[in-house]
Amino acid sequence: MTTGTAVGVDDDVTQRIVDHLTKRTKDVADADLEVPVDHFLNPARLGAELALMKRLPLVVAHRCELPEPGDFVTRSILGTSLLIARRSDGSVVAYRNMCRHRGGQVELAARGSRPTFVCKYHGWSYDRDSGALKHVPQAEVFGSLDVKCRSLVEFPAAERYGLVFVTLTAGASASLDEYLGTEVDAQIAPWALERSVLVHEQTFSLAANWKLIVDGTVDSLHPPYLHPETVAKLVYAQVAVFSRYGRHGRLYQPRRRLQTLLEAGEPPPSSTKYLSSIMMLYPNSLLASAPDHVEFWTVWPSVDNPAQSTIHIRLYARPEILTPEMRARIQRSWDILVPVQQTEDWPMEVTIQQNAAANPGGSFLFGRGEISAQHLHRQLKEDLDGVPYVSASSTVPR
Repeated sequence: MTTGTAVGVDDDVTQRIVDHLTKRTKDVADADLEVPVDHFLNPARLGAELALMKRLPLVVAHRCELPEPGDFVTRSILGTSLLIARRSDGSVVAYRNMCRHRGGQVELAARGSRPTFVCKYHGWSYDRDSGALKHVPQAEVFGSLDVKCRSLVEFPAAERYGLVFVTLTAGASASLDEYLGTEVDAQIAPWALERSVLVHEQTFSLAANWKLIVDGTVDSLHPPYLHPETVAKLVYAQVAVFSRYGRHGRLYQPRRRLQTLLEAGEPPPSSTKYLSSIMMLYPNSLLASAPDHVEFWTVWPSVDNPAQSTIHIRLYARPEILTPEMRARIQRSWDILVPVQQTEDWPMEVTIQQNAAANPGGSFLFGRGEISAQHLHRQLKEDLDGVPYVSASSTVPR
């Protein structure tokens, strides 16, 4: 659902926001949450998180990167060299980019289109659609070679909303339908990401644990203090609604213009023009809504350093609204987003990481009013420690 160039929001969410604005309250969790500082420092904890992430469907690409049959992209995801291709029938497939002979990459290019992948080391070639080994030069030098057992290693892959999800465990049976659920489908579908185009893209490295970056992105309290001249002038941070959808969740906050509308006695439209939101696709993807376009974040932990992360940010927009004026508006958003992150959010997260290293036995406090920031840590606790996710979806006002 769209309203002009803006995207619609659930009516019940709008009503909850209006109720909170009237009462100056927000959604809160049942209890405060203490998170050990060790979770941001310990290599063993990082290893457990990486193992978990490799069992989950992760967003690794968008369909605009491989729009036609035969197209492919390569990238390193959590230490795995990945080759993602679009088959002749239009489906996506993901392989370990590793020759079954001596381990070389079978595709060195970052992107392209071809029917066959050939390892430059010894010329072994593989079919794009099936991953089957097609040709072995000088096959007679091998005593015994069963070609059928030497296909590329395939990972479970699926496409939804134009996003390509890959599970980095060969043979895993993770169901994308079960993992996302119908509620997440309903939240993301209105953005029409499957036909959106890439407007901006950049990758950043940061000396901070990946969870600190996610924490900062979904934190509902900090804008008046860390962003007084930018975000705080656009979003009313004292009010927040959080909706949990299984492992995933979405934070909503009113834009200042909604408060102005209510003060004028106008009925509140259910639209991203008046509500800001950030959707967390657990564990490491974030969809932040502007009125007319999407910021899509993926936050990747380092595989060997708990204090290092990579952040990939893309801006997507529906092609039918990409007038020159809209492109200029999105450019202005980008020109605000990047400096705010580089001069305010990320430096703060680096200092938190440094303080954590100096105080490894301590803990960080996530208060009841920080329900959106609690969510990631509660879900990780359930998945890694086997402790049930105690309600972090309470709508008790405060």
